[in-house]
Amino acid sequence: MVAALFITFLVCLALGVPVAFSLGISSLVYFLGSGMPLPMFTQRFFAGLDSFTLLCIPGFVLAGNLMNFGGTTERLIGFCNKIVGHITGGLAIANVGASMLFAGISGTALADTVSIGGVLIPAMKKEGYDADFSCAITAASSCVGPIIPPSLPMIMAATLTGLSVSKMFLAGIVPGILLGLGMIIVSIIISQKRHYPKEDQRSSLRQILKSGKESFWALLMTIIILVGIIGGIVTPTEASVIAALYGILVGLFIYKELTPKRLLACMKQTVVSSAAIMALVGFANIFAYILTKEQIPQMIADALLAITTNKYLILLLINLLLVFVGMFMETIAAILILFPVLLSVVVAVGVDPIQFGVIVVLNLVLGLCTPPVGVCLFAATNIGEVKLTAVVKELVPFLISNFIVLALVTYCPAITVGVVNLLMR
Repeated sequence: MVAALFITFLVCLALGVPVAFSLGISSLVYFLGSGMPLPMFTQRFFAGLDSFTLLCIPGFVLAGNLMNFGGTTERLIGFCNKIVGHITGGLAIANVGASMLFAGISGTALADTVSIGGVLIPAMKKEGYDADFSCAITAASSCVGPIIPPSLPMIMAATLTGLSVSKMFLAGIVPGILLGLGMIIVSIIISQKRHYPKEDQRSSLRQILKSGKESFWALLMTIIILVGIIGGIVTPTEASVIAALYGILVGLFIYKELTPKRLLACMKQTVVSSAAIMALVGFANIFAYILTKEQIPQMIADALLAITTNKYLILLLINLLLVFVGMFMETIAAILILFPVLLSVVVAVGVDPIQFGVIVVLNLVLGLCTPPVGVCLFAATNIGEVKLTAVVKELVPFLISNFIVLALVTYCPAITVGVVNLLMR
């Protein structure tokens, strides 16, 4: 029946069935074939959702959508462009910078791609940037979204294993900044080589301050979320509710772009996105229960430790596995299935669980902009109306930069747990 479980799951994926339903169908096949009581199927589904922390997922999704529908994206992009627009390739740098700022609001990569890409990809093409490069930098920079807190994948990983969400968020700050800086350096090098355009004049301090004032309310939301959670003032769930309420107030009364029609569209999009995530969590919990019952995690752990007990080699093998999985599977689904399994392996060889959580999230997030199922890659190519192969070619330098950061995160614990220990003494 274990073989039937995996075969059904892979067949469903190959047929294009959404991951959540692939997990549910394969788990149901196992239950029917093994004679397990069907009421347990529904019990395990709802047990996976029975977590107070998971309530923050619709909250953060709503907050990100509110700021996007409320006119925040354009202001963040304008602010970044005022600062770096005079540099060759300034719009490309502004793309990365806006992604880093928007990451502190949405916590998801796809939202980053759609919101920032919808504005910047047409603007970059109009200014004279190659369309495939514009799509590549947008897809690559959106990977910062789930690393810089708040991060929905980190919330899932921490909730699943009982780790501290606050510590996971703290551990993701430096890797997120390194990802952004690496892509900015790559953008500058490519832009100078290709003579991409720049603003004729450097923005004055007055212009920068004016633009900063317009985007102040968006930046303040990021500060509220980070300070509130990391400072222990509020839980992640409470922070998500505060952020959503803040987004409504800013959109309605300050920017005044959140019309009733836009608010309704925002709510609909939030409900659809949140429901999809919650269905995935529920079905993945059933799948994980079956794996635990059949002792699959222990078998995998024993197999890896039989190859080597060297911590660095174990991490290398796991990185290779996660990079491969990330190319084919949705990030949260992969975390729900693999993170508890692999965590027992790395803990056995002395790896800090918080550090490993960031490693797993970073690995899987990079798969969002790689073929064959990189959702951010496809979203960017659709916006830019270019061929996928051309964008993939332009992505290579950015992926190299991102994988260098992954190596640093993997083998330099100070980047993650060092920051946590320093700030949470």
